[in-house]
Amino acid sequence: MPMLEVEALTVRYGPLQAVRDIDFQVDAGQIVALIGSNGAGKSTTLKAIMGLTPVASGQVRFEGTVVTDEAAEIRVTRGLALSPEGRRLFGRMSVYENLMAGAHRVGSRVAVRRTLDEVYALFPRVLERKDQLAGSLSGGEQQMVAIGRALMAQPRLLLLDEPSLGIAPKIVAEIAAAIERINRDRGMTIILVEQNARLALRLAHFAYALEHGEIIRTGQGAELLSDPYVQKAYLGV
Repeated sequence: MPMLEVEALTVRYGPLQAVRDIDFQVDAGQIVALIGSNGAGKSTTLKAIMGLTPVASGQVRFEGTVVTDEAAEIRVTRGLALSPEGRRLFGRMSVYENLMAGAHRVGSRVAVRRTLDEVYALFPRVLERKDQLAGSLSGGEQQMVAIGRALMAQPRLLLLDEPSLGIAPKIVAEIAAAIERINRDRGMTIILVEQNARLALRLAHFAYALEHGEIIRTGQGAELLSDPYVQKAYLGV
């Protein structure tokens, strides 16, 4: 059974149909990428999976349970967590306080401390800046904190929305390496939304390309990297 199944998903914003009757699945332990240009429906799809935007029709099933109409906080307790586009940190709170906000539904102090140590090991810069205000960090450092905050919820499915957006190339490489480590060392399942299609396809076991809210290409990450249409449309080849 796939960990996540999205069936005939449609999302509308008023008269605008942002996502149109899409189907895809995510198997446990995979990194699955959603690529496409701005406005293709990638972030909307993540928000629908997370319960942050209403679904017009279709279903979202997580580990065999239909969660389509559940609130986002319930989905967090089931094992989903989102690192949102734009990071959305609490700028006047410390890095540590932002991280702990992600753990508010984790009951065990021992588990919280263990996960916090894991986040610090994954992102040493976050440990160095744990007492600073989150708003004083660079964009790349804020992205590390945002991913760390999502990890503090101890998810089994981690949703990453544009983690490379607006970040210096050197830091993008660090974050990409961290994503690989999270998947490889923890076996964590990841859905990665990225406009940087080359990066996403290099990281992904499987990928879906979206245009105008519809899936137009599917395949293994390496396959889509060599797909002539994907190369022309998204890779500038």
